[in-house]
Amino acid sequence: MVEVITQLSDKQKAVSIGVILAVSVTISLLCGENLIAQAIVFLIGWFLLTGNRPTIVFVIGKTLPRDLKLLVRYVKLNYYLKKWDRAGWTVGHVFQSVVRRHPNKKALQIDDHIMTFQDVENLSNQVANYFHALGFHRGDTIALLMENKPEYGCMWLGLSKIGVITALINTNLRRDVLLHSIRIADAKAVIVGTELIDAMEEIRNEEDIAKLPIYQHHDPMQVKQNLPQMSGTIGLTDALTAASTDSPTEQMNKGKAVDKMVYIYTSGTTGLPKAAVITNARYMFFVCGCGFMNGVRRSDIIYNPLPLYHTAGGMVGLGTVFLLGTTMVLRKRFSASNFWTDCIKCKATAAQYIGEICRYLLSMPDKPHDTGHSVRLMFGNGLRPQIWPQFVARFNIQDIGEVYGSTEGNSNLANIDNTVGAVGFLPEYAAFLYPVALIKCDEDTGEPLRNKEGWCIKCKPGEAGVFLGKIARKNPLRAFGGYSDKKASEKKILRDVFKKGDAYFNSGDILVRDIYGYFFFRDRTGDTFRWRGENVSTSEVEAVISNIVGLHDCVVYGVEIPHVEGRAGMAAIVDPQREISLENLSNGVRGCLPAYARPVFVRLMNELSMTGTFKMKKLGLQTDGFDLEKVQDPIYFLHPDGVYRLFTKDDYEKIQSGNARL
Repeated sequence: MVEVITQLSDKQKAVSIGVILAVSVTISLLCGENLIAQAIVFLIGWFLLTGNRPTIVFVIGKTLPRDLKLLVRYVKLNYYLKKWDRAGWTVGHVFQSVVRRHPNKKALQIDDHIMTFQDVENLSNQVANYFHALGFHRGDTIALLMENKPEYGCMWLGLSKIGVITALINTNLRRDVLLHSIRIADAKAVIVGTELIDAMEEIRNEEDIAKLPIYQHHDPMQVKQNLPQMSGTIGLTDALTAASTDSPTEQMNKGKAVDKMVYIYTSGTTGLPKAAVITNARYMFFVCGCGFMNGVRRSDIIYNPLPLYHTAGGMVGLGTVFLLGTTMVLRKRFSASNFWTDCIKCKATAAQYIGEICRYLLSMPDKPHDTGHSVRLMFGNGLRPQIWPQFVARFNIQDIGEVYGSTEGNSNLANIDNTVGAVGFLPEYAAFLYPVALIKCDEDTGEPLRNKEGWCIKCKPGEAGVFLGKIARKNPLRAFGGYSDKKASEKKILRDVFKKGDAYFNSGDILVRDIYGYFFFRDRTGDTFRWRGENVSTSEVEAVISNIVGLHDCVVYGVEIPHVEGRAGMAAIVDPQREISLENLSNGVRGCLPAYARPVFVRLMNELSMTGTFKMKKLGLQTDGFDLEKVQDPIYFLHPDGVYRLFTKDDYEKIQSGNARL
């Protein structure tokens, strides 16, 4: 009997599990012991479906409370997504329903500038009506270059109401990269904040850009006479005040959930940015998934110091306001020294983080207000497991909502139970509901490994592999929107993975999964390098070194060595005062890292080039390598006795000739 059941197809298993769940609910209602009855019946059913595997019984017993919590939140997520889908709603429709619920509630704030939900609705309608009257049509793109402010979200929300796509341009970009970002979006116009008008002036006369209308927006609270003005621009602030605040209902009702809404750019850590396509459906799924899974409440006041042009701040952050009805307090730029005082001042109950922000906060001197805030939840991605316990303890944070997922990807994970280091989890028995997978790959190239039949090989618990998400074109939530560049989109799709004709989104991330279904981030494919026959994870080495040197910024990468196979590790550390003790670094590296993972070179720098989302750029550093003619910063070399000493020209010549001991 067991042998027959274990050979069921995925669809048959899904039906069987549905029957088991239905029976468990019925039994629970009859006996009044809901949790116990469901657990017993489900365990028996799963045991039959998976064969004689005692381990699965232990795992389910241990993770059942977690999984039931996930189930409740997943049901809530699907309820709202299906409700909006049946109604044919876009993000604009959902926001209008939120406005009707509490029009006078505070929606967005920065300093003393406050906008209620009705204010946001009115301004976004003015944006929609103004640009529609100018002849902008559904499918057109307008680039938005503006610093953090409440009006930022109103701009793209208003444009989305008439089907115009907004390209959210990184405010740090200048000249060629800025030009590239506007061009690849095929923008028909640019909206620029007065504070960034200089960046537009630098490229104003470039081909294509010279033909575009430029709409200059200034804050209503600013004195117009004292503002810089670029010749040939159109004053947007005054023009919008004359536009109608009525909802563009006719245009909105033509919209669909699968319509493109915004372009969000990749960070460009290893090249020029790519414009990722975000549809209405993708936006709703990502925002609600992060919000519901992390326990965000409608009553929350969320502190958001992140850039609004990127996924975390502008998609997840603003999305909790537009779709869930929260209040959000913005800051123009992240400040580690002001983070907690800001949270106290605005009475924040939740806050966002990304990348290295938590490490920056932890590196600040202890202050009385470290625990004088009301923040119960911090959510985001990139909290390193090496500092997770210290961060939670020092700042008294009740819940950490670590999430995983790329801007353009079709698969996301969430850690809803504070498991240190985990980026999320998925019970094994729920894989048919949420088809993601880890497959074995060549960690040097990221290329998938295949068996004799040509299919990709799934990783077992404890094995590192590339994270994939199955693409279902007819399902808006499982579709892959890709980039504005179709060739770049195709590179992210892996085909014929487990059967002929299937397609998966290739995240490019190497993760590990344990027996309880928790996923842990290991590295990016390409960031991992091979040395002394072993694969070295740059993110793991970075975390260790950063802790040793007192949480200084650190980036690790592999550099080629003549006459030697593989790449030697090199660590670039920010140390403008040259206060790092090389002796302590040497001792710490020997004590914490295996021989193959210890960086052979250490470069001390005044600063590191970083993206607007706190990701450190490696490409230029790898190009420099340890060439003393290119690098003016001091470089230290790991000698055979395990001590870092100043890298000399003699050391360099020995390496080049193949006579150095490495």
